[in-house]
Amino acid sequence: MLPSFELSAQPAFSALQALASALCDASIEQLFNADSARAQDFTLEAAGLHLDYSKHLLDRSARDALLELARQAGMGQRINALLGGEPVNNTEGRPALHSLLRATSPGALQDKFDQVCAARSRMRVYADTLNTGQQRGYSGEVITDVVNIGIGGSDLGPRLVTDALKPFHGSVSVHYVANVDPADLQDTLLELNPATTLFIICSKSFRTEETLTNSLAARNWMLNSGASAADLAKHFLAITSNLEAATEFGLAAENCLPMWDWVGGRYSVWSAVGLSCAIAVGWEHFEQFLGGAERMDQHFASAESHANMPLLMSLLEVWYSNFFGAGNHVVLPYDNSLQRLPDFLQQLTMESNGKRVSADGHVLDYATGPVLWGSAGTMGQHSFHQLLHQGTRLCPVDFILPLTTHTGMSEQHRLLVANCLAQSRALMVGRSEQAARAELQQRGLDDTQITRLAPHLVLPGNRPNSVISMAALTPATLGALLALYEHRTFCSAQLWGINPFDQWGVELGKDIGVQVLQRLSGDSATGAVMDAATERLMQAWQDAQA
Repeated sequence: MLPSFELSAQPAFSALQALASALCDASIEQLFNADSARAQDFTLEAAGLHLDYSKHLLDRSARDALLELARQAGMGQRINALLGGEPVNNTEGRPALHSLLRATSPGALQDKFDQVCAARSRMRVYADTLNTGQQRGYSGEVITDVVNIGIGGSDLGPRLVTDALKPFHGSVSVHYVANVDPADLQDTLLELNPATTLFIICSKSFRTEETLTNSLAARNWMLNSGASAADLAKHFLAITSNLEAATEFGLAAENCLPMWDWVGGRYSVWSAVGLSCAIAVGWEHFEQFLGGAERMDQHFASAESHANMPLLMSLLEVWYSNFFGAGNHVVLPYDNSLQRLPDFLQQLTMESNGKRVSADGHVLDYATGPVLWGSAGTMGQHSFHQLLHQGTRLCPVDFILPLTTHTGMSEQHRLLVANCLAQSRALMVGRSEQAARAELQQRGLDDTQITRLAPHLVLPGNRPNSVISMAALTPATLGALLALYEHRTFCSAQLWGINPFDQWGVELGKDIGVQVLQRLSGDSATGAVMDAATERLMQAWQDAQA
């Protein structure tokens, strides 16, 4: 078991507070001017990714102090514990072995690795069979469409990967349904033919309300089209650990692939949960996706702390969260294929690190888990970038930038890259009042107008940001990128002294949801006492059904 750790109790904490206070009024531009090697020395490369973190309110002394904090946390031991299969999920007594899902050798985990390899082999058979047109439905027609039904980690990761790798898609179209709102499933099925559609139900428990509801509706859609109960085996697969519930649904055991309790949902895209991705892009590309993540795992395991990309990104997160009061973090992918990346990272980071107590149960006296948000560039420049540049909140930013495009439209991509680099620089340099006045003077305004308008044109700058670039968005670089953020999330949790692998906060809403549903279904015998506002809203719903 990992030793307990609380950030504010560490010797480095007070030193970092003093360094942050000194840097509050510093200029990042001046840091560049004072250090000719800054642009080179504040960069890293790993697994096909390049991290430039030079545009941060961070000098060498502060970086050294952050690295000392990591040393005091025993980060090397903690990384080894994670990758070595120790029960780092202490509240549930489990390891967190998502890295094993993309490994090519077992280490000390031969039994679990054998299970992973067996699941991979079955995944490959399904992916190859579908992409070669050998999978046929109840009418004898070839399966052309796959619908993944899941929610949370059983949807966000596979959906992101499938969307991001569209240039690598094969002959089968893959769709995703997550929302229990009937419009989500209905809108998807309107475009599909039951005879040529395969459903993948992703639910570890096979009891997740939204997923089960959508799956039952999909089964009815299939049966109403003329399929028999015996035909369902040709149209339904499941990724689950509850074979009994899957059998009750009508699935045979041979149509079920495993989910293990040592892999959390938000870390599961590398497992059989990623079957829809493997079908979409083909097995060779899915293996490249796994390989890119494994290369990041290897970097994370072996790199010295000063050159460890996930660790340094985590130290920056803690630096701004706990020493500058930044309660949020912005991710801006300048590639439309990555538009779902912020959604995926929201679950990864906020479900993992949205905790108020330490791993051993003590209420913490410092911030954890900042709110993560963002969208694909350049759309955000015409909506929320105003707040980034001139708002009163500190919003550290990660720009994600593939340096080439799969589209062949080089002129438009040049414009996209120019916008990304310009936004990164503008956040850093801002615009002084003197520069604002000069610009207004060039517009021909008189002194009175200039004095009135100049404050509105001032941008304070000093807004910290990183640029994560790659030669191209490929299966391998996408795998490395997702693994990078996974490991960053783990390191931040260790520095905050919390367990990132449980999610007890989601349980209460589920429990109350069952009570409310029973009441809305006319079962008043549950005895659930609701507040007056909830009672009024339940009555309003019942009145609307009349």
